[in-house]
Amino acid sequence: MNANQCDIGLIGLAVMGENLALNLESKGFSVAVFNRTTEVTEKFAAGRAKGKNIRPTRTMEEFVAALKTPRIAMMMVKAGAPVDSVISQLAPLLEKGDVIIDGGNSLFTDTQRRAKELEDKGIHFVGMGVSGGEEGALKGPSLMPGGSRESWEIIAPIFRKIAAQVDGEPCCRYMGPDGAGHYVKMVHNGIEYGDIQLICEAYAILKDILAMQAAELADVFAEWNKGELDSYLIEITSEIFRKIDPETGKPLVDMILDKAGQKGTGIWTLQSAIKQSVVISTINAAVEARVISSRKEERVAASKVLPQPRARKFKGNRARFVDAIRDALYASKIVSYTQGMELLRSGSTEYKWNLNLSDIATIWRGGCIIRAKFLNLIVGAYQRDSALHNLLLDRYFTKIIRKAQRNWRVAVSTTIKHGVAVPAFSASLAYFDSYRQARLPANLLQAQRDFFGAHTYERIDKPGVFHTEWIESEGESAEKATEPKSPPPHHAGE
Repeated sequence: MNANQCDIGLIGLAVMGENLALNLESKGFSVAVFNRTTEVTEKFAAGRAKGKNIRPTRTMEEFVAALKTPRIAMMMVKAGAPVDSVISQLAPLLEKGDVIIDGGNSLFTDTQRRAKELEDKGIHFVGMGVSGGEEGALKGPSLMPGGSRESWEIIAPIFRKIAAQVDGEPCCRYMGPDGAGHYVKMVHNGIEYGDIQLICEAYAILKDILAMQAAELADVFAEWNKGELDSYLIEITSEIFRKIDPETGKPLVDMILDKAGQKGTGIWTLQSAIKQSVVISTINAAVEARVISSRKEERVAASKVLPQPRARKFKGNRARFVDAIRDALYASKIVSYTQGMELLRSGSTEYKWNLNLSDIATIWRGGCIIRAKFLNLIVGAYQRDSALHNLLLDRYFTKIIRKAQRNWRVAVSTTIKHGVAVPAFSASLAYFDSYRQARLPANLLQAQRDFFGAHTYERIDKPGVFHTEWIESEGESAEKATEPKSPPPHHAGE
């Protein structure tokens, strides 16, 4: 292989990086690879990459020299400072028109900053969300590229080829400028948090109320995977329940400590939603559930002190209750995706990305962790109405919720009676119940704010902004209008 032959270069040979390099090579591309620790490169070259069109390089200079122009260099390194460190070594060796791709889980605002800094030097920067885990990286991930249109044109032939394919369509479409790709990946991960937590809550109900053992749980999830819930996460859940621990002979899932971790993308999603005033209560509940699970020692101590609900045996129809849990899971999942899509729409407006929600749902149908049959329904909803504000209002989803609503309520209320925590189920139902109501108790909230802080309020019977002296002085009128257009005065107390 001569010096300038490689179609693409890849920096960072952890599992995802190695698998992506092998995926690229298997699709007919020559790949230069580089890792900060040379031993890792050598091991990969002598092992999984042996005999393949993959060129190991030992220095950044050698790496850059091995690439065709315009050079395409993709980083698969840890988010944060490591990305900046690699860029600072790589960028001075590149020329105008070359492309750097960050395929890690970077915070989208970091991507916006890096894009600006590099574009000023004439170097293209693409922030690309990569989903699908190890298997996706190797066999075909879902890819969410963000950057300039020009940079996308340069890299598109490679990435459309290595992405997962669904119905002959690659799960890779251009998302939008600067941080758009990483923003979409961040929201994907938030939805993933919601999906996983909802499944865990369905498991908790089946286990704690119906006393199901792992083998029966595996059958239930396998059955669910044949219907509307058909998805990667439901499928792997069924397989997890079938795995036996070789050491104890018990189901492995029962031997795993109930203490979850997180890498930050869930929290970033919450921060973005708060900044943009978007409700993502299901995802929020999922993040908080992980936080409380991490306090294992505290929970064990509390379980010995705090009162438990009265132990009750389930007396209803088991099969009907299992159906109710399935419907509650499906309805809550729709709410979780509804909230995620609303956050994408809001981010698109805030950052002027012009995101195409139908495209996003399309590329999530394959390769990624949240891939599910029901994403086709979301694609259909946005094709019917690209300006759709809330997925629940699409006729198809309204119909599903109408059908599932009674079971959803049965599942949640039964669970509350039995004292099983279902924060994401409950948050999803509360969101639905709030969104479908024409009048909420916020009128009292506004009265309280006006009482303690003169924050003002509007009325239902006439226009304008009003303030009331809630405790009347003698001879003073209780309510007075303020200028309709003037902003409410800011006072202490809130």
